[in-house]
Amino acid sequence: MKRVERKTKETDISLSVKLDGKGDANIQTGVGFFDHMLESFAKHALIDLDIECKGDLHVDAHHSVEDVGIVLAKALGELIYPVNAMERFGNATVVMDEASVSCDIDLSNRAYLHYDINLDGTIGRFEGELVEEFFRAVAFNLPVTMHLVCNRGKNKHHIAEAAFKAFALALRRATAKNERIQIPSTKGVL
Repeated sequence: MKRVERKTKETDISLSVKLDGKGDANIQTGVGFFDHMLESFAKHALIDLDIECKGDLHVDAHHSVEDVGIVLAKALGELIYPVNAMERFGNATVVMDEASVSCDIDLSNRAYLHYDINLDGTIGRFEGELVEEFFRAVAFNLPVTMHLVCNRGKNKHHIAEAAFKAFALALRRATAKNERIQIPSTKGVL
């Protein structure tokens, strides 16, 4: 279990995460759709996740979404690195009705994000572009190499949720224990 707190002029975040959990989540960011996405992520990653975020929502949800991504990534990074006896690579494709999204990750300890998902406009009151901001914050602060691609879809809610679930499954697979691997790199370190 890792606990992280971060306070800025824009957000006040308290987060705890357990990598080998049951998928239990208690999320309170003040952004309903984002809470739903994080609950889906925890459930399918099989991590236990508690987040409380008090953000400047009178401005918009941008700072809350990005900063939660930063804090979550830093906590996960402390639990994952140095990578030892883990699969390292993980991928998943999740379908939700007409939507299909794929996520490929490498616990490379190098930051990279390829994001090919069009979520222009809003999902209810949630700005679709914030999904990319969240994943960028995660990829660059974990750090991890991540490719997120929408294979097809029309319903923005389905596409966004499939992205969070695909990331969850890919992360679960990449962090799966494998004692035969030890350090999964020819360099001897990640």
